[in-house]
Amino acid sequence: MSQNLADLIAAASAWADQDPDLETRAELEQLIDRRDVAALADRFDGRLEFGTAGLRGELGAGPNRMNRVLVGQAAAGIAKFLLSQVEFNSDVEPPSVVIGFDGRINSAVFARDSAQILAGAGIRVLLFDGVVPTPVLAFAGKHLKTSAAIMVTASHNPPRDNGYKVYLGGANGSSQIISPTDKLIAAHIAEVAKTKTFKELNKSDKFEMVGDELRQAYVAETASLTGEVIDGSRVKIVYTAMHGVGWHVVEDLFAAVGLNQPETVTAQLLPDGNFPTVAFPNPEEPGAMDLALELGRQRHADLILANDPDADRLAVAVGDKSSATGFRQLTGDEVGLLLGDEMARRAVADRRFGNLACSIVSSSALGKVAAHYGFGFRETLTGFKWISKVPDLIFGFEEALGYCVDAEHTPDKDGISAALIVAELANRLAAQGKTLLDRLGDLGNLFGHFATGQISIRVSDVSIIADLMTRLRDETPLVIDGSAATFTDLALGGGGLAPTDGVRFDLADGRRVIVRPSGTEPKLKCYLQAVGSDTDDARLKLKSLTEAMKEILN
Repeated sequence: MSQNLADLIAAASAWADQDPDLETRAELEQLIDRRDVAALADRFDGRLEFGTAGLRGELGAGPNRMNRVLVGQAAAGIAKFLLSQVEFNSDVEPPSVVIGFDGRINSAVFARDSAQILAGAGIRVLLFDGVVPTPVLAFAGKHLKTSAAIMVTASHNPPRDNGYKVYLGGANGSSQIISPTDKLIAAHIAEVAKTKTFKELNKSDKFEMVGDELRQAYVAETASLTGEVIDGSRVKIVYTAMHGVGWHVVEDLFAAVGLNQPETVTAQLLPDGNFPTVAFPNPEEPGAMDLALELGRQRHADLILANDPDADRLAVAVGDKSSATGFRQLTGDEVGLLLGDEMARRAVADRRFGNLACSIVSSSALGKVAAHYGFGFRETLTGFKWISKVPDLIFGFEEALGYCVDAEHTPDKDGISAALIVAELANRLAAQGKTLLDRLGDLGNLFGHFATGQISIRVSDVSIIADLMTRLRDETPLVIDGSAATFTDLALGGGGLAPTDGVRFDLADGRRVIVRPSGTEPKLKCYLQAVGSDTDDARLKLKSLTEAMKEILN
């Protein structure tokens, strides 16, 4: 509910008084001086909600932005939660938290504030001594058996965003939090926000610094996933870190297993929170891979690997002379199929049995893989907080370029270990005179030719998304692209899935549509799948379905 000017100024003044950041304090003071009602309301009419994705939002002043006050409240709330849990708060030792951060603006500041506040609350804190990829932080929480782990990152979000991702140990398996844990933590955060200013929160510098020993432990464990590389120089690789933190770990990992070092996109190699060469630091976004593709053409590369800024996602492009760019960028579903088949083969060879899993919006081709090898198959809600909790997980993925090949040690999506397995597979295929595209063709012949795509609608007003979802429920299309459509409201739950805001249409001809709001960005996403007799047939069916859904979504 919108506040009047006097209330907004009072709230902004109180926030500015406790804000330790000179930049955001000055931002508020200027808005107060200008009596800018719209800008103040945008910052104070709401609050970034702490949920299963933690916190994520634009940098700026006020409770509806990412800033030192908001992060301090979150850290204090997490401390209260951990101290209230018998599982983590024994008479023998206090709860423990390991904290990592990426190269985004203020990530290091937010991480240090969190360390001081958690330590001040009596928590044992281990803070990384420099930037670290999200999968290394997730590995560290499991490796050290800490009560919780915190990663300061906004992953692949726009440059002015930052975020706060929380993992929980114990019975949660060091994976991301899920409900109702998020609500319990949110309640503690709200209580802190009501009762204490940032200055009043106890702080301590009695925390431990960690770093290379954990990075190298991750490299050693991840290197053990691969077999002996016969010839790591068969495939020429180009790599980009997308201005993120993945490179040095990728470099060490490739060296550890005997793969030749990739050529690197110099302009994007080291962390830069301003992301000067990309509008959105997400390999899925148009233009984000342009520099990597250009270098690939110059170096006559066979394979391009791209991590997003915190290196928990992986994009793959394969040399393709029939393409205008010289490369074909694989979809997340295609990489998921390649990795799913590869990890299933390895599990069979190692006499391991378990489950393959993917999110409901990802390609159901993985279910065919699981059945072929005699493994279980699980579909989960979107997000690795669900996928990583599948028991005996051999491999899990989501179409948004997220893959988990070592759930036992890194219970989250991991773009670095996925890059290793893709590079090893490409080299092994090259020894046979084949490419990853050849392998995809073989898998299509074996499991069916699946084609998937996405319509993504970015908005400045999130109410547009809510209106579209309401319309799909109230004016449900009964026929889509000439085929009868069966409607399922995912908000009602069922089929072993918790309720979620989304709708699903299963077409009589076997095609599928799922529409849902993004959990991390102001986007509406529409996921489409078609299965054909061959690759061209599947693509034609997908193209027709895409055009039909564009009309429905208007």
